[in-house]
Parts: sequence; structure tokens; C-alpha cells
Amino acid sequence: MGRDFDRFGRMIDLLELQKEFICRHLFPGGVAVDFTMGNGHDTSFLSRTVGEAGRVYAFDIQPEALESTKRTLDNDMCPDNVTLILDSHSNAKNYVAERINAGMFNLGFMPGGDKSKTTMRKTTLPAVADAVAMLAPGGILSVAIYPGHAEGDAEGRELREYYATLDRHILCCTEIHIVNSPASPYFTIIERRANGGDVR
Repeated sequence: MGRDFDRFGRMIDLLELQKEFICRHLFPGGVAVDFTMGNGHDTSFLSRTVGEAGRVYAFDIQPEALESTKRTLDNDMCPDNVTLILDSHSNAKNYVAERINAGMFNLGFMPGGDKSKTTMRKTTLPAVADAVAMLAPGGILSVAIYPGHAEGDAEGRELREYYATLDRHILCCTEIHIVNSPASPYFTIIERRANGGDVR
């Protein structure tokens, strides 16, 4: 019923809500991509969700992100199913041959890292478009956006324009945000219909 609080009276955590959507589409043995590795928390979540029979690819341009993610995967005792790639998410299609069941973008800068190194529209938009094309039937893509800084706000506006062009008979795009806090992070869920056509 769209409640703002869970049964314990806490505010809904939008980033945790993303994972709830992902879990409706991603199962053991699936293929997933973390397009913005950062400290590896999404990578870990995806790894544990697909299990030993699954495969996860994770991208970042910062060497410190790969090192931090390795530590996260070790600490979380994740299965050996992750390929860490030091490259831009805009080049993901050069590494991932399979159709993917789930993908995650957590835009902005690496938590605890250099805030001057943030995702940029010039690579984010083509990366998201490629990720949409990579979705398997029934697959899902989540994109978390941080409008509290200028580039993040611009990313969100341009992504929204792109989403509006997608064929609703193939893809369903849903935006979830806190209405009375416009500078707060929000996210978009893109779901490919199981019986839809091809978006490639």
C-alpha cells in the first residue's frame, strides 16, 4: 500500500529496496553485472545471490575499487564466481558475452574514495543503453542516481530522457524516489518482459 515505514517503524532504505527488486529476477545459476564496483557491496550481493553455479562481472576504473572489492568478497565469504575488471562500464559489452539476468549501477563517487572521481554522462548513458540491450528475457537492471551534485542531477535527467524512448511492450521502466526530498538518491528499475522482443 505504499507505506513509508516498515513494521519496525523505520524509513524505507531505497538501496535495500533495489535488492528486493533484483531478487525477484535473479536466481542461483544466473549471470549478473555490477557496472559500478566501488567497495564491492553490490558485487557481493550479486555473487551470493547467483551462487557457485552463477557468474558475476564487476567493473571499475579505479584500482583501489578492485582491492576494496576483493576484501569485501573475502570478508563475505562469497563463492568464487566473480570476475573483477579494471575498465569503464561503457566497455562492458567487450567482456560479457552472455545475456544477463540482472545488472546494477550505483552512480556517483566511490564511498570513502576520491569525490572528484565520479561517474559521468558521457560514459554512463552508453553503458546503461548497452546494459539494457544485454538483458535476458525476464531480466532486470537497477540504476541508483545521486542528484545532490551537478553531474548526478544531469545524469538523472538525461537517463530519464533515454528511458522515455524505450518500447514499453519490451521494457518496463519504473522510477522510485522520495517525493519530499528531491536531492535524495533515487533509482530506476528497468525490467525486460519475459515474452518481449529484442532490444539489440
